[in-house]
Amino acid sequence: MRGAPGADGSGADIQVDPRLPEIDRLRGLVMVVMALDHMRDFFDADAIRFSATDLGRTYPFLFLTRFVTHFCAPTFALLAGVGAYLYGARRQSPTALSLFLATRGLWLILLDAVVVSPVWGGPGRIELGTLWAIGCGLLALSLLSRLPQRVVFAVGAAIVLGHNLLDEVRAADLGALAPLWRLLHEKGPLPFGLPGDVYYPALPWIGVVAFGYGIGPLFQAQPAERDRILRLAGAGALALFVLLRAGDFYGDPHPWSAQRDGVFTLMSFLNVTKYPPSLLYLLVTLGGAALVLPALAKLGGSAGRALAIFGRTPLLFYVLHLYLGVSGAVALAYAKGYTLADISSFVASGAPPETFGAGLAGAYAAWVVVVLALYPVCRWFAGVKRRRADLWWLSYL
Repeated sequence: MRGAPGADGSGADIQVDPRLPEIDRLRGLVMVVMALDHMRDFFDADAIRFSATDLGRTYPFLFLTRFVTHFCAPTFALLAGVGAYLYGARRQSPTALSLFLATRGLWLILLDAVVVSPVWGGPGRIELGTLWAIGCGLLALSLLSRLPQRVVFAVGAAIVLGHNLLDEVRAADLGALAPLWRLLHEKGPLPFGLPGDVYYPALPWIGVVAFGYGIGPLFQAQPAERDRILRLAGAGALALFVLLRAGDFYGDPHPWSAQRDGVFTLMSFLNVTKYPPSLLYLLVTLGGAALVLPALAKLGGSAGRALAIFGRTPLLFYVLHLYLGVSGAVALAYAKGYTLADISSFVASGAPPETFGAGLAGAYAAWVVVVLALYPVCRWFAGVKRRRADLWWLSYL
């Protein structure tokens, strides 16, 4: 996705690509892990019955599957900001950068509303999720990028660190401003009676994107120095997470508590808030990403090439994996004798029959099939983008 991460559509060959392959690998890893979460939504009927983080109903492997996928959206949003900074540094034109970010942001919001929403809500509903959040971040960054990089860093850090101070502000108490608040900081129905929901309130994600832009100069440093700082920052973020979480001082609206055994107590400790992403959620996910990126810089061979391919074609992967996954899940339901009306009824009631779906093991199997099926498609498209750099519209795909 050249729009959101801010990459410029350059080639797919690691050896000749002037960009940083480790960023593409990290983005590719995020896409692959994200696909696991979505295949779980499509193929494991437990995703309809209860939340994977509901400690009263979940089990450790399901919780772990969900927790690992938490790393995806924050990492992708951060890399969108980093990519925007690097794009602007290459172009040396604040006006061109601002226009680039504004058009990409609007494009992502449009895609989320028109192309992605039907997968989650069905025809006629708008479900504002990941692309909406990153699109809003890029729109905000199109204005913030006119400011000095250090100021953008400070704005991003202030939002990330401080937005939980707004947790007690409720849309229901804001009167005419309630619709705006639901877009910014409170998950809920779309404003103005529109059919759909806001799953990713924009404000915290704007902070993550701006913070990514603010740390952009770090990725112009020598790799050894950059990796040293990333490891220190990652370890520091995780240490701060443990400190704040242990005392429930600040940073998440839902405290942890002792459970029936040590494993479930640990799960409670890790069960941080995603909608909207709390400070603790961002500390544990982005801290982990900071530790992973230096390792990916050294990842070679077929694994490194494959992740880089996915990381250079993320928007194509994102859209195709959703439609491929939901099509496979519907086909499986039909093979078991269910209809679309049955599926809609099961989703509405939250109580599908035991024979519905393929279970968590089936979700993992579908994940492997989808990733393998999309690799040649993404590889082909990366090659097209490398060969046809003259086609400006490819940067939107």
